[in-house]
Amino acid sequence: MVRYVYDVAEEPGDGRDGSGPPGGPGVDPVGLLGEKGADLTGLLRLGLPVPAGFTVTSEACRVFLATGAPPPGLDAELAAHLARLERAAGRRLGRVDDPLLLSVRPGARVAVPGLMPTVLDVGLNDHAVLGLAGTPARERFAWDSYRRLVRAFGTAVMGVDPALFDGVLHRIEDQHHVADDSRLDACDLIRIVETYKDVVRERTGEDFPQDPVEQLHRAVRAAFASWAGEPARLHRRRAGLPDEPGVAVTVQTMVFGNRDAASGSGVALTRDPVAGGPGVYGGYLPGAQGEDVASGTRDPLPLAEFARLDPDAYAALCGHLRRLEEHHRDVCGVAFTVERGRLWTLRSFVGEPAVRAATAGAAARPAADGAAPGRTKDDRPD
Repeated sequence: MVRYVYDVAEEPGDGRDGSGPPGGPGVDPVGLLGEKGADLTGLLRLGLPVPAGFTVTSEACRVFLATGAPPPGLDAELAAHLARLERAAGRRLGRVDDPLLLSVRPGARVAVPGLMPTVLDVGLNDHAVLGLAGTPARERFAWDSYRRLVRAFGTAVMGVDPALFDGVLHRIEDQHHVADDSRLDACDLIRIVETYKDVVRERTGEDFPQDPVEQLHRAVRAAFASWAGEPARLHRRRAGLPDEPGVAVTVQTMVFGNRDAASGSGVALTRDPVAGGPGVYGGYLPGAQGEDVASGTRDPLPLAEFARLDPDAYAALCGHLRRLEEHHRDVCGVAFTVERGRLWTLRSFVGEPAVRAATAGAAARPAADGAAPGRTKDDRPD
């Protein structure tokens, strides 16, 4: 029986999953799980910390594109894997009190521009955001997460022009004379969320979906559909890539770099991406998610400052980088998030081309030097 969902700790065809995927033991895990799903499996095998999750295979995408509907049995598999995540986390999707939230990331066998961007904070709604806040100290974090979801979901899944959301944000930033959203307070963010939802209603004729399971299923289907979208098709034609195997979708428990001052996100490399010299290179943004690092709206701190702010997390990061380079015997890098002092690896980059793509030409500086690194433009750190 064909399986369409694999835990990130499983590798299809390795004999541990209980049943063979399409093609049997000779299956290409990267083709089936996408580069992001397969990368997480590899990180776990090396002992690196990865948020729990599962990957919906490219085979499910092919069925969806051929029939216009998810394959039979996919909803049941999603429900079973979601229940497993909920048990492991001790939280439930959509629960008002401390809800479980998810990230949804598409990934093909090779990077294909034009796919649906990552959607973070899936599961938030008008009730769950109150539970996520819990206390006044966490109110800003909760509403910041909700506004990220409404913008990402409204753009990637519901087709709203992102410029409309950005216009709302910039108007409020201008009213308060601040350079970026990190300086807005909880009241400002509540106002942004409500205005974002008005934009969604005006542009799509429907309200922002409040059912967390509906959010998850719609995000997965939108990721599948993006494989057949014109931007992705045009890139494949120009690059000489085949239309198969399609896109896989990785769903993970959210980790929050924007939770508090002891949290943040960054990118770190084992060597200078320009000269190739050994060291720890990259940048770190406190109180931020990976999308903030990628957007270039804020300049990351040098990793030397990260080492000062959180020496334990920095030491763990250096250990992970050493393990990666020893294993691959090549220049490596990771996108990472720190949540309340705990470091998580979100993906890795191996080899000079991958590292250059990950940094998008940014002038990453060594951890020992005090200069801030250049901005990252690629979307991979999310």
